Amino acid sequence: MKLAVIPARGGSKRIPHKNIKEFAGKPLIAYSIQAAQQSGLFDKIWVSTDDEQIAEVALSYGAEVPFIRPPELADDFTGTTPVIRHAIEYCREHFTLPEYTCCIYATAPFLQAKYLQQGFTQLNEDNNKAFAFSCTTFAFPVQRALIKQGSGVAPLYPEYIAKRSQDLPEALHDAGQFYWGRSVGFMSNKKMFSEDAIPIVLPRYLVQDIDSAEDWQRAELMYQAYMSTKNNKVSSNNE
Repeated sequence: MKLAVIPARGGSKRIPHKNIKEFAGKPLIAYSIQAAQQSGLFDKIWVSTDDEQIAEVALSYGAEVPFIRPPELADDFTGTTPVIRHAIEYCREHFTLPEYTCCIYATAPFLQAKYLQQGFTQLNEDNNKAFAFSCTTFAFPVQRALIKQGSGVAPLYPEYIAKRSQDLPEALHDAGQFYWGRSVGFMSNKKMFSEDAIPIVLPRYLVQDIDSAEDWQRAELMYQAYMSTKNNKVSSNNE
């Protein structure tokens, strides 16, 4: 059994009701639900929420809301892992223990079914790994980062500041879209960002964190540009 869990807490502070705010014509969470559906991978697609309004929107797009998340897992300090463990345990008690569970963030409008499929395929084929997660490359070498120091700046890594970009190893960062895992991996002490995980590298134009109003505006502009390019390619192929 393969379970998708979409955490969607109702208490967003910087962007009120972010998870169901309209993004390019649809509630933001709808993109995650539909990508999970389009992947054809999941036996169940659950939204874990403490908010009745989010639950209604999730249900209207075909997801299930088998429980209302308990308050102790819906505060500002609870991480994602306890929420996923709660859903896995609920599934075990009421149905069966899923072999695989995928955490899909509700704030991932660029999520594509093919990357969910790629993550599952690679995890399924490698019995030595517990997780597979979405990531992307930094656009600039992180080794040459600068930090504020007094009224000026200083290199974060002085030993690398004079190095050429092409001589430095490429760095990755979490894309914040999906986290596949063997359910026993989620329930254990294994870490996502470790040797136990397979990185699924996405193109940078499909990655945008959405935590502020500026992030939201940037994401919508990126999405509009992406959809325009995609539609133009379809139109050209049909000519």
